[in-house]
Amino acid sequence: MPANRNVLAFVMAGGEGSRLHPLTANRCKPAVPFNGKHRIVDFVLSNLVNSEIYSIYLLVQYKSQSLIEHVRQSWTMARFIQQHFITVVPPQMRNGPEWFQGTADAVYQNIHLIENMQPDIVAVFGADHIYRMDVRQMIDFHIKSGAHASVATLPVPLSQCDQFGMVEIDDSHRIHDFKEKPLSTRPMPGSKTHALASMGNYIFNADVLLTQLRKMHENGETDFGKHILPSMVKSHRLVAYDFDTNHIPGTEPYEEHGYWRDVGTIDAYYEAHFDTLGAAPKFRMTNKRWPIYASPDQAESAQIENGVINRSVVGSGSIIDGATLDHAMLRRSVLVERSAKLEHCIIMERSRIGRGAQVKRCIIDQDNDVPPGERIGFDAAEDSRRFHVTPSGIVVVPAGYFKPREGRSPFAAVRDVVRGEPCMEVLA
Repeated sequence: MPANRNVLAFVMAGGEGSRLHPLTANRCKPAVPFNGKHRIVDFVLSNLVNSEIYSIYLLVQYKSQSLIEHVRQSWTMARFIQQHFITVVPPQMRNGPEWFQGTADAVYQNIHLIENMQPDIVAVFGADHIYRMDVRQMIDFHIKSGAHASVATLPVPLSQCDQFGMVEIDDSHRIHDFKEKPLSTRPMPGSKTHALASMGNYIFNADVLLTQLRKMHENGETDFGKHILPSMVKSHRLVAYDFDTNHIPGTEPYEEHGYWRDVGTIDAYYEAHFDTLGAAPKFRMTNKRWPIYASPDQAESAQIENGVINRSVVGSGSIIDGATLDHAMLRRSVLVERSAKLEHCIIMERSRIGRGAQVKRCIIDQDNDVPPGERIGFDAAEDSRRFHVTPSGIVVVPAGYFKPREGRSPFAAVRDVVRGEPCMEVLA
């Protein structure tokens, strides 16, 4: 990216994430935890910061408090360097008594931020995906192509075209058609089985975007994928950036090339976690040359008192007391008591798995005190009666479903053990 290019980024972080319910019952989709210590929003923010884009507005709306707190605690930029900021922007109703009505409307309601900064380039990125991307490479392509707007794309099977914004291009990558979630579309050049899907990441020339936002507002339109981009196809030069050409330093040969996952469903979210496990994962979380930043870790180190652990992540402040973990993902301050067994599970903060409990193919949200001997993931009828179960059989236990034993929280139990104090049924 040319050093003299002034880039402003908008991150669309207002998604409700209804298909991720109940994980989004009390938080927006970008705030949903991922892996041992991250949240989904950390991926797009890390990509922008690693790409030396430091002027970032995070547009929020739905149940945003946990996201706001996460950004406040984890993403403090240099306050004394001009145009180095990550600022959360909720709906301010500057243009009327309405919330954000769509992605483009969210930017339009904050059009003054573009006018005040006067950037050359505006990046509009989603906050819902797991991936690494050097945004500078896309901006370079945008500039060299003489484009007014660029859309990051990747191939998807034709059978999935109703899940994405789909683009049709010529051999020069110019977009000749853009449709949001069509029932059918044409194959991409050189393929009979795949078509190009939008990743929800866009680059605009700032002056063009300002004009299009004002025009959109006059026409009562609200969305980039449904309105702005389709309308620009005939009047402007739109190009498709091939995400497959994006090079990330530090990527290992065994990693899946161009890894990108839309974790908008429970099943996709669950599977993406296990893509990060093992000696040769599809997506390696620990790339020092392109880190995915997380909130500062002030908890004690994890403690393991015997047990069997295979291909698992144990978050800081967690304690394993003679339990068995097989493909388990534990976030911070999780206590797994003696003889408990976790198989292909995700356990979130401040939870306790009781002595002898067995949990399989399950996501347990935070603040759960699973009773001793409990069985989850073994009886489909019983699981469906109590919990949300996906068609593939993934069980989701909502936050706080299992109340604390003896009136004390699981988190207090973990703190007791970390301090070396006795705790009910732990290290006995």
